[in-house]
Amino acid sequence: MRLGLQIPDFTWPGGPARLGSDLAEAARAADQAGFEYLAVMDHFFQISTVGPAENDMLEAYTTLGFLAAHTERAKLLTLVTGAHYRQPGLLAKAITTLDVLSGGRAILGIGAGWNEEESRGLGFPFPPTGQRFEILEETLQYLLEMWSEKDEPFHSRHIQAERLLNVPQALSKPHPPIMIGGGGEKKTLRLVAKYGQACNLFAGPGLEHKLDVLRGHCEAEGRDYDDITKTVYLFMDIGPNGERIDEFKAELRRLAGLGVHVAIGGMPGGPKLETIETFAKDILPEAHSY
Repeated sequence: MRLGLQIPDFTWPGGPARLGSDLAEAARAADQAGFEYLAVMDHFFQISTVGPAENDMLEAYTTLGFLAAHTERAKLLTLVTGAHYRQPGLLAKAITTLDVLSGGRAILGIGAGWNEEESRGLGFPFPPTGQRFEILEETLQYLLEMWSEKDEPFHSRHIQAERLLNVPQALSKPHPPIMIGGGGEKKTLRLVAKYGQACNLFAGPGLEHKLDVLRGHCEAEGRDYDDITKTVYLFMDIGPNGERIDEFKAELRRLAGLGVHVAIGGMPGGPKLETIETFAKDILPEAHSY
C-alpha cells in the first residue's frame, strides 16, 4: 500500500503572506517522509465539505508547479480536474509542462466536474451532466492524440483543433498516467477501463462493489483489470495524539485486501509537520508491506 497526501485547504494560520514558505516546508516534509503522491483539488472556490467558499483557494496547476520545485520524489496530481474547466489544449500543455519540469512526475487526475457554484460564479461554462461526460471522453481522446507522435487535426462534437503540436513532449512514457476520478458505474468506470491507468474511488462500504463493476468494464473493453492502479480517497486521520494509528493501519490492511494500491487524502487541520513525522515513523514503513 502506498500513501498520498492531498492538500485541500489553504487557509493557514500564517495567512497568504506566509503560505508559500509554509506550503513548501510541508511539501518537502511529506516528500522526504515517503508520501508517494502529492495532490491538490482543482477548485477555485472552497468546497462545502472543507470550509466556506470564501476560504483561501489556489489554482491547481500553478500550485503543482510550485510543489514540483520543492520536492524530488512524489508524483503530482489533482483530485481531480473538471474537464470543462480548461480547453483540452491548455490542459495538455499544463500537464506536459508539469511532467517535464518535475522530471516525469505528473499524473493527470480528471473527471466530469460537478461544482456549479464556482463555474457560474467565475463565468465558466457548466453544461448539463451528459455533455460534461461527452467533453470528458473527447478530452481524453484529444490528450492521447497530443501525447502521441501524431501532429494532426482533431475534430469531435465539442472540440475543433487544427494541429495537435506538443513540443516538448512529456517525459513520462507513453504519456503521463491518467487517473479518472469518480464512482459512476455506467460512465465513469467505463472510461477508466477504456482510457485510464488509475481510478479514484471513496473508501466506503460500497468500494468492493465499485471494483467489481470496474472489473466488468475491463472485461468488456478487453482490458487487463490488474493494469489499473486502484486508488481511494481516505482521510489521513490518526487522531490529535496518534490515538487512532492502529485503527488507521487496520483500514489500510482492509483496503489492501480488496486490491487497492494507493490511499490519498488530507489531514485534519492541514499537513502539520508533527503529523507528517508520525506518518514517517509509525505508518509509512509498515504500509509498504500491506
